[in-house]
Parts: sequence; C-alpha cells; structure tokens
Amino acid sequence: MDLLWIFSCLAFLSAAHCCGSPAITPVITGYSRIVNGEEAVPHSWPWQVSLQSSRGRHFCGGSLINESWVLTAAHCTVRPSDHLILGQHDRLSNTEDIQTMKIGKAIPHPHWDPYTINNDIQLIKLASPVNLGMHVSPVCVAETSDNFPGGMMCVTSGWGRTHDSAAPARLQQAALPLLTNEQCKEHWGNFSRTQISEQMICAGASGASSCFGDSGGPLVCENDGAWTLVGIVSWGRGSCSVRSPGVYARVTELRTWIDQTIAAN
Repeated sequence: MDLLWIFSCLAFLSAAHCCGSPAITPVITGYSRIVNGEEAVPHSWPWQVSLQSSRGRHFCGGSLINESWVLTAAHCTVRPSDHLILGQHDRLSNTEDIQTMKIGKAIPHPHWDPYTINNDIQLIKLASPVNLGMHVSPVCVAETSDNFPGGMMCVTSGWGRTHDSAAPARLQQAALPLLTNEQCKEHWGNFSRTQISEQMICAGASGASSCFGDSGGPLVCENDGAWTLVGIVSWGRGSCSVRSPGVYARVTELRTWIDQTIAAN
C-alpha cells in the first residue's frame, strides 16, 4: 500500500490529486466521543492539524485541504504568533518528523455569528506551503452536490478531552453516525440561543462524541473511495455528553465560500 501510494500519488499531490487517500491505512474499531474513542493508527489521518499557541499549547484542530490552506472553525480564534503543526501523532514525542507552519492569513466566514454559532468555518493560509508526503497530505473537500445521508458512519479525530477529562497526548478517533437535521432538532430542541441550521450537520448520540480541544477538526466520510471532509467540529453539550449529537459546520453548504475565498487570496 505505501509503495503504491508513493508512486501513484506523491508526484501529483501538488495538483490536488489523491486527496483523502492516506499512505497509512486507518483502522477504525466498530466503524467505534472522542470521549469513548480510540487511539488512531499513527499518521493515518495525514490532514490532521494541531493549532497551537506560541508556547505549544494545543487549542483547536484543523484539516489540510491543499499544500497552502487549512480549514478550521471560526470560533478557533488565531493570533499571528500561533502556529500549525502537521505530521504529528504524539504531542509529547520529540522524535516525530513534524512540520511547524506559520500563519500567513486567517479568514473567518464573513457571516460567522458567535451568537447563533452559524457559519462556524475559517480558512487559514499558511505562510509557506507544506511538504506533502506519507505523513502529510490533504483531505478531499465535499462538493456542494454531494449527499451524506443520516445513518452514514463517519469519523472524527483530534486531541480533545477524553472520558477522564484529560487531553490525550496521542491522536484519538471515533466513528459516529450522521443524523438528519430533523433528528438533530429532536435532540436539541430550542437549546439555549442556538437552532440547527442548514449550515450545520450533526453526528453522534451513539456513545461517542467530540469534545473540548477537538474544535475545528475534521468529520470525514468515505465518498467514492476517498476520505472527504463533511463537517468541522463546532459545538455540543458543555458536558460532552455521548448521548447528545455533536454539531459540525456543514461543508457542502459552505463549499462555494471556500472556493471563492481561496481564489481571491
């Protein structure tokens, strides 16, 4: 698998070929929040990004979508002194061949609303392109016309809190079913100020969920044999309850803005 990937994909990655095709195959138990999730196979989610402060504190996740751009949540406020880490699995290891990237430009959605949590998406342009390879490669981005139905099993990943309220050193993953927005509304009702909108997609309520520190990270689903970014970790219960679905920014509804923003910058 690795050699095949090297010969068939590596030479073409800069042209956006082979997105969503990890060189190292993920292994997902139960197809199993990241509370109640499991440790990922090292480097099997090569688009996973860690947003870190200048002191090295992980505060949000992100997804590499090409050699120069990362998608994360708008509520993940970044500062010019922050940096992005790619190619990482164990945040306590000093032997991993990670890439530490500076932020060139951060562009939150112009209609991001912190009150309703709508349009919770942000593009980050790297100050310089990453080096793509076996441990760092982009995820595919869902097209506007793609359909990801309720019940479909997808995967979220990150370094957010686990069941013991501790932030893990190693990248965690959890398989979650998608919910229709109608099903999601049954769980959330009129929770606080927030209502489930067409710019949101829900997953979970199945004994697993994302949690604090996972924000901005990926929700990916397999589409035509490639892992595709369907959601961006946005919000959920403050207690990270595994009985309530997590809410993600819906990429299909935001794809036009993504394309227009990249083209203009």
